[in-house]
Parts: sequence; structure tokens; C-alpha cells
Amino acid sequence: MFEVIPAIDVKDGALAHLTPTGLMRIDAFDGDPVAAAAAMVEAGATRLHVVDMDLAFDGEPGNLDIVSAIVSLRVQVQAGGGVRTAEAVDALLSVGVARVVLGSAALADEVLARALLDMHGPRLIVGIELGDGGTIRSRGRDPVDLPLMETLGWLSAAHARGFLVTAVARVGSSIGPDLGAVKRVVRTGRPVLAAGGIRTVDDLRDVRAAGASGAVVGRAALEGTLDLAGARSALA
Repeated sequence: MFEVIPAIDVKDGALAHLTPTGLMRIDAFDGDPVAAAAAMVEAGATRLHVVDMDLAFDGEPGNLDIVSAIVSLRVQVQAGGGVRTAEAVDALLSVGVARVVLGSAALADEVLARALLDMHGPRLIVGIELGDGGTIRSRGRDPVDLPLMETLGWLSAAHARGFLVTAVARVGSSIGPDLGAVKRVVRTGRPVLAAGGIRTVDDLRDVRAAGASGAVVGRAALEGTLDLAGARSALA
């Protein structure tokens, strides 16, 4: 079944959103990430994508209490935020998240990434942030620039269980998803979630047709541009 997964990005305890030009606050739900998460669950979301922006940009988890509170809503949570160490993975798993998104920056250290994939198996998926030109370009601290196909090759050999593909330049935009990027990653044979530029039911249909098993939707869901319940019904 195709999943529509709302994203809850948190910076300094409040809702935020990362755009190509930097972080911005989100006023929906008075900036309360737990209230936003509860509304998404009420609208039928069965999984939420929670990002700790403090971890992504400062290197230290700053919102574990909020992640824990969202987990307590009895919804499946996948969480990330520039995750690149065993300690960061363990911290998120310790508060009850179902799976952790390994940050693209972690892929610069193939030995460590392979070890984490081997250790955590299905509780770890790999974030693939794509810049212009089809290379992996992480956001947050200490960005990396890696060849996509070569990196996907060793990740597949390392038995990565799935990928979250984010078209960085399209995040927060209304220009639609990068279907070519989705199709390239789908060729690995692993489940793929798509993110970036997804704002309408037609966008969701397009990424599903490209082979994605789900999509992560940010501001469009939080600000009501995309009716989550209606989208789930339309895609059923």
C-alpha cells in the first residue's frame, strides 16, 4: 500500500522547515510539533516522519522529548536529522521510534554506514539527498558530495532496506517531484520514499507511478494545501 507520510520538522522545540535558502519557522498549529502530529494522526496518518533540526545542524539531539511525545500518540515514527553516528541512532531508537533515517552525510564513511546497516537491519533506512546534476549532496553540517549510482551500488551490496529520496532544490516548492531521481533509485529494487516538491494528489500519483512505495509531505500537509484524508482516499 502506498504511504503518505507527513513530515514534522523541529528546531528549538518548534515546527520549522528547511528550504534551499535556510530554515524558516512554521506558524501552523502555533508552531507546536506535538499538536501538529496529533492532527496528522487524526487525519489518518499511520506513520510520521520526524526530523530533529538541532541534531542536523548542531550535531546534538535537541528534541528527543518531542520525538518521545509524538511516539506516545501511538503512531509509527521514522526519525532523522543528519544522523551519522551509532550514538544518534541509539538515542532515537531509545525513545521508541520504529525506524531511523541515516543521513546522507553518513555515506561519506562507507565502513561506518555498512556497520550501522548491518547492526540495525530493517530499523534503518538511508536518506538520499539529491542536488542538481544527480549527485548526493547532504544538507546540515559538513555537507558531502557523492556520486549517486556508485553510492547506491555499495548500499545495495550492504543490504540497505530502503531509501528516502529528497530532491533538495524542490523542498518547499510547487514545481513537483523529481520523478527521474525516484526512478533511478527504484532500480535498486528496494522500497523508496519520495520527498521534495510534493503538494498535490497528482504529485502523489506521479511518484507512485514512478515506483515509489510512499511519499513524505511537509508544509503541504501541515498548512492544509494537501488534504491528507482526501489524498489517502484518492490513492486507495
